[in-house]
Amino acid sequence: MKKHFVKTANYRRFVDGIQTVEARGAAEASMMLVHGNAGYGKSETLDHWSTQTDAIYLRANVDWTPKYFLIELAKFLRTDPSGSSEKLFARLLAKIAGEQIPIVIDEADHCLHNNAAVLEKVRDFADRSETLVILAGMEKIQGKIARHDQISSRIARAVEFLPATIDDTQQLCDELCEVKVHPQLAAEIQKASAGRVREIMNAIAVVERAGLKKGGGIVTLQDVEGLALTHDWQARKPRVVRVGGK
Repeated sequence: MKKHFVKTANYRRFVDGIQTVEARGAAEASMMLVHGNAGYGKSETLDHWSTQTDAIYLRANVDWTPKYFLIELAKFLRTDPSGSSEKLFARLLAKIAGEQIPIVIDEADHCLHNNAAVLEKVRDFADRSETLVILAGMEKIQGKIARHDQISSRIARAVEFLPATIDDTQQLCDELCEVKVHPQLAAEIQKASAGRVREIMNAIAVVERAGLKKGGGIVTLQDVEGLALTHDWQARKPRVVRVGGK
């Protein structure tokens, strides 16, 4: 399978959201929220965008405290993490504000305990540096953040990651798979995966092996009949391709 980031509809909505935040009227409203179910490509998109823009990318831990967050931020920026929280914050703020470095916090759901103390610290950076801050979490994070006015009032845009469409799935197949994938097979992959990018990737690997074994030509539904494209973890069984409703 090819190593390549595919710019699906979710990615395009994500970039559109960033452009909206950057064009905001209120300087302090510099935050964007990314939310959606697991498996829809949030982390991959955030990681790719962060790498391309030299942004700070941190994945929150369940045991984060404000000081723990500052230390992780210092490690990422290769900044001296010693001293009091106040002195460390000042050092980090000077670098982030001076270089206008965007901040991405993935799995921000973990930052909501203790009255969202960690997110309040993130907000401090957003307010004082006016740099872009992206928070990402599961589908219910929007409602949880809404309980904290000081944070939610600074969110200029919320972007929901949705299941991959048939067009997205065909695009993933076209750009990643080492063999050609028939549109009917791409549609079957989308249906079997319920639009979860992680499962689509696993299915593409199965299709690729079948295509290489076939020795060339476009891979069709018939070529993968009887193979498990994805796995139903709830029923604990594979989703096997059955052609013609068999």
